[in-house]
Amino acid sequence: MKRLLLFVVLACVSWSSLPQTPSKTKEDTLKNSDREAIPGVEDTLQQYKNFKKTIQLSQKNKDFQTLGEAYIGLAKWHEDHTVLDSSIVYLKKAISVYEKQKMTKQLADTYLLLVMNYSGTAEYDKGSEAVYKALALYEKTGDQRGIGQCYTKICDLLYYSDSYAEGAEYCQKAIAIQEKNGYEEDLALSYRRLAENQLFLGNLDESLASMNTAINTYKKMGETGPPLLACYNGRGNIYKYMERYEEAIADYNRCYEGAKAIGLERYMMPPTANIGHVYILQGKYAEALPYNLRAIEIMKRLGNTKNLWENYMHVSNIYSELGDYKNALEYHELYEQGHTEYLNTIIARKDSELQVKYETAQKDMEIMDKEAKIAQQRKTQTLYIVLAGMLAIILFGMFFTLRNIRKKRKALATLNAELDAKNKQNELLLKEIHHRVKNNLEMVKSLIALQSAKLEDGASKEAMLASQNRVQSMGIIHQKLYQGENLGSIEMKNYFMNLSEGILDTFNAEEKVKIECAMDNLNLDVDTAVPIGLIVNELLTNALKYAFPEGEKGKINISLKQENERLFLKVSDNGIGKTKDSKPQGTGFGTQLIQLLTQQLNGTITEEHINGTTVFFNFKNFKIA
Repeated sequence: MKRLLLFVVLACVSWSSLPQTPSKTKEDTLKNSDREAIPGVEDTLQQYKNFKKTIQLSQKNKDFQTLGEAYIGLAKWHEDHTVLDSSIVYLKKAISVYEKQKMTKQLADTYLLLVMNYSGTAEYDKGSEAVYKALALYEKTGDQRGIGQCYTKICDLLYYSDSYAEGAEYCQKAIAIQEKNGYEEDLALSYRRLAENQLFLGNLDESLASMNTAINTYKKMGETGPPLLACYNGRGNIYKYMERYEEAIADYNRCYEGAKAIGLERYMMPPTANIGHVYILQGKYAEALPYNLRAIEIMKRLGNTKNLWENYMHVSNIYSELGDYKNALEYHELYEQGHTEYLNTIIARKDSELQVKYETAQKDMEIMDKEAKIAQQRKTQTLYIVLAGMLAIILFGMFFTLRNIRKKRKALATLNAELDAKNKQNELLLKEIHHRVKNNLEMVKSLIALQSAKLEDGASKEAMLASQNRVQSMGIIHQKLYQGENLGSIEMKNYFMNLSEGILDTFNAEEKVKIECAMDNLNLDVDTAVPIGLIVNELLTNALKYAFPEGEKGKINISLKQENERLFLKVSDNGIGKTKDSKPQGTGFGTQLIQLLTQQLNGTITEEHINGTTVFFNFKNFKIA
């Protein structure tokens, strides 16, 4: 009840008010991937190259089993380096291979890995879609272990949607399967997830018993790594809300020291935040502050930000209690922004569930229609036997059927109207999100400009200026999205013109250099437009910095076109070019960024240095909107 009251108060809070300390928060539970492992290869770059080489050989030899495993290995490599977006990309590549080859077991297992990554990036709607795809495959093959693992993961996703009772039910279903078949490792995780949901249902004694069962199971198996550490953190949460604070801090320290010993920094973050929360509950705000600030710093650095908004709320409360209202307001604003994004993920997941229910209803209607046709055929057969007696029954049946059809049409029209209204609301919400993102990027650009104004070192100023241009490149994309009719596509010619104007203005080169876009209108998906926009931004910046020295005038040409299944980008200038033995200028970061973005789009780069510099790109992985 306290937690519900807190969220009602926070929803109504104004600029002059600050959030209150909740009785429970989800940062209490350690929610990282359950597939944690310490990389065994010291040279991780060589490990990355080995995976790439394996992929090339597997594609050449059409060894699809090894190809899928290599993609998963590369995804795990990125996960270990906290680059979850790239990890998701490679898992999707593995899924594509397994789908084409109809490798059902491998496909289902990979969907479960994808769920873990989506959970790490707080994309719970996408995680929900993936886990139900995995469950359908396991049910099709009768894989009881896979079914149990899916139930546990659904329990976890429901926990983040505040559906604790439903989540506990799925965990109990998983436990029944795992106890029956002796899947001890899976059983321990299910008891842990069950305990987490029971905690927020207020069943503290039951929650403690479930968590102790999980801990004892892991100890019996000889587990000493992340799964056991997560349980210590979870048991600390339970002790905390039992007001057994010393036992809670002892368990948090077990988790922290164990993670520190094996070098898993992201497992050091939850107990750090939770120790701060214990001090908050005890009213020891000055002692709590460094722990919560440390937890925020770790979350930002590792990119695991799904519970970041709750820590912002804690720090805002602490500063308020300490009388530092300026910092309290600053962290309160960060909390509101993060909490809004969290609620948006919940809304998206609910929309996904509604779509599934709607499609199920459509299938049920089709089944009912077929059953009605069968019944009609039987009635027709009976009509030939009993003409007079069955005539009245047939007429009555027809009348009843027509009335039901009218009711169903009316209900379907009402449902369609509701869905149309919901779609319009979602479109407005998406435009507002793009608008806010664009405004936030403008603020970031302004902050970078303010910071660079205080710098005296030329190299640092150039780096800050390059950062401004990159932020501006992404900001223009979000501006085009909320201003356009299609929320998922960017018209690239107009985008390049806007980007060029901004960069010319940044370098005060409007009168010196002319930028032309010799291309037809071309609409690209936002996932393709963003990396291409950043590539063009880097090339234009390099040309303005190095191609036209000492105030020389010149021209830059940009073209982008699609031919067959390829996308071709060309950026050329008539500047001084580059000699064969000339040394690279600048830090080289822009060149590395261009290469990484080109690799992301499965592209190639070639250069010419005749009458200036011309850079050609050939992309294979792109989406036309």
